[in-house]
Amino acid sequence: MLNALKFILLLSIVVWVGMLVSVTFLVTPGIFKALPRDLAGDVVAQIFPKYWAVGYIAGILSLSSLLGISFVEKGFPALRVLLLALMTALTFYSGLVVWPEAKAVKAQMAEVKDRDQARFEELRGEFKKVHAKSFALNIIVMAAGVVFVFFTSRNMRL
Repeated sequence: MLNALKFILLLSIVVWVGMLVSVTFLVTPGIFKALPRDLAGDVVAQIFPKYWAVGYIAGILSLSSLLGISFVEKGFPALRVLLLALMTALTFYSGLVVWPEAKAVKAQMAEVKDRDQARFEELRGEFKKVHAKSFALNIIVMAAGVVFVFFTSRNMRL
């Protein structure tokens, strides 16, 4: 049982952090470099629902397996629990609140693009703010994940 929980914890956190790093620094920039901006945005918009789903699942699995390990080993790694709780909460917030906000602004931009340039520019500024919030949350989750991996690796035996 304990080994299964440890395996679930490690697998979920490495998949999660690996996804964060690869999508943030490789996939998304590559898509925007290779494709026209609007098409790149459409492609990334198709990736993000799956991205959030992986984050939700990894967050729940990693946090619940760590709590299970804590129960079995009769200890409470407060910092690691806090890091995973923060990562999970921010991921749900990003995917369920910030992402729909960004999609709504993008939809409004598409509606007014050819009709009202002033409104389009206003919405573009609004989108940039939402995007900056999303990016900052993503970086916080990623950094917390790296810190979690560091603290977990200190206790590993090979």
